Amino acid sequence: MKCAILLGVLAVSLAGARASAQAPVVDKVDPPGWWAGHSINPVRLLIHGRNLAGASLECSHVTCSGVKVSAAGTYVFVDVTIPRQLAPGSYPLLLRTPNGRATVPFAVTGPLPAPGRFQGFGPNDVLYLIMPDRFANGDTTNDDPPISRGLHDRTKPRFYHGGDLEGIRQHLPYLRQLGITAIWMNPIYDNNNKLNEKERYDGQPITDYHGYGAVDFYGVEEHFGDLPELRRLVDDAHRQGIKIILDMVANHTGPYHPWVEDSPTPTWFHGTAANHVANTWQTWTLMDPHATPAMQRETLDGWFINILPDLNQDDPEVARYIVQNTLWWVGVSGVDGIRQDTWPYVPRRFWRDWMSAIRHEYPKLKVVGEVMDGDPTLVAFFQGGRTRFDGIDDKVDALFDYPLSWPLRRAFGQGGPLREVAQMVSRDWLYPDPMALVTLIDTHDVSRFMNEPGATIDGLKLAFTFLLTARGTPLIYYGDEIDMPGGGDPDNRRDFPGGWPGDPRNAFEASGRTPEQQAVWTHVQKLLQLRAQRADLRNAPMQNLFVSEQAWVFRRGGSVVALNNDTKPAEVRLPLGALPADALGVCPAPRMEGAALVLTIPARKGCVF
Repeated sequence: MKCAILLGVLAVSLAGARASAQAPVVDKVDPPGWWAGHSINPVRLLIHGRNLAGASLECSHVTCSGVKVSAAGTYVFVDVTIPRQLAPGSYPLLLRTPNGRATVPFAVTGPLPAPGRFQGFGPNDVLYLIMPDRFANGDTTNDDPPISRGLHDRTKPRFYHGGDLEGIRQHLPYLRQLGITAIWMNPIYDNNNKLNEKERYDGQPITDYHGYGAVDFYGVEEHFGDLPELRRLVDDAHRQGIKIILDMVANHTGPYHPWVEDSPTPTWFHGTAANHVANTWQTWTLMDPHATPAMQRETLDGWFINILPDLNQDDPEVARYIVQNTLWWVGVSGVDGIRQDTWPYVPRRFWRDWMSAIRHEYPKLKVVGEVMDGDPTLVAFFQGGRTRFDGIDDKVDALFDYPLSWPLRRAFGQGGPLREVAQMVSRDWLYPDPMALVTLIDTHDVSRFMNEPGATIDGLKLAFTFLLTARGTPLIYYGDEIDMPGGGDPDNRRDFPGGWPGDPRNAFEASGRTPEQQAVWTHVQKLLQLRAQRADLRNAPMQNLFVSEQAWVFRRGGSVVALNNDTKPAEVRLPLGALPADALGVCPAPRMEGAALVLTIPARKGCVF
């Protein structure tokens, strides 16, 4: 009996010895390549694999240092210094452990030529938000990829529908004809290859078609295309005078990211899947000089919807990973800007360092951060350009003007008082630079304008007249130019009609639009043409000439904008000289009565003189 026990123990010991003696395996390297002469040198590689305990690196042509192996032997960190004059090419590293060796692929690439790339964006632009999965299906071969079968079904609102990068590229002429100068795409990170059982809709598992559940920050989602297709889209857009803004997420990963079960460092996330705090969304505590760190912890460290793993930017390895990942995407694609998700939920000191790294390498590139709140004091607190009580200027170029969007929707969508919109604009003194704000009617995170109670085509057109003549950088959500309806998520993310083979009508063409859709589309196009022609409608300060409950007249340089949100015509008397005819052809010619100019604005209409 004792012999049998001893033999069993010996067998287990030998099996453990064989397992521990296995040769190393490398299956992923982040980033897979870098550039000579980059502002970040050395670059920090994160190598993933198996049996990496005791690893060392042998490198030729490049220098390796700072090797660190995770306790589980599944990750290796190493700094790779690239000589400035090193020619582009493949420079694999050799990883050695006591039990063998493995090749670590690594490439040095030539930088993309800067002219025509990394351009930034601002008030001279008009942004157009596209959810890639819902805009147009340009390549049906990636609808149901072999690696992620069964996630495509257009009848289900939270499955992939087939939209992709090629579909966007094919419709660049449509956007150019409309007058769009920049596209913001929701994230294109690689998502989970199986149904998401942790987030459900109507009790059923869903997919991460929206892009905000990354499982690989260096991969392109296969339903959307690949890296060469992204490059083709960016290059073609630039040739047509359209910039590209890429959506990024530094706050969290998807719940199925491999890091959740096996983190590169013990402090990679705030907590674990089994033990973490849930986010309570108390962003106001972050601008409160009286708040304690304990009050702010759930907002900064909490997991979104108690599911999305919260990255810990105070871990130096995490911070370095995110900065490098950002610069890698910009460098390999040539994009012009970044939209950064969930801005308040990340420490401001990290954003300061992140923005500094971006500006060092790409001085013209711009970033817009998402602070989804209706309080202008909160949004202004996070805008860059001013050091706050915490001693930090987070340096972000732009933020979304959600405080203005809510009264805008109440006024033009519900028939509420227009005065509220003017009063919100009067709070511009709060912002370091109100001209840098990105103004909007709606986005993928809120119901569409046409779902407001009482919304009409006239109200939508009036909202566009304000949006495209007021201060800031305007944003149009795909489909709003053809009055697409849509309630809350996911109904607000319907497929653009005509983006799929076999659609009953094609709204990318005038012949496929209803009379109402064509009326809105033509109105938006005319406003965008006027905005492109008139520099003052893009860059001049706003000056109020008249504000009442439902009428508002303001000047921008040599242009005068008159809005009437009432259900009856409005007559406004102004201390102005003669004005030319309304460029939109809506208002009758202004008339002089003594020293006063009299404007007659039809019910629920806007005019530009």
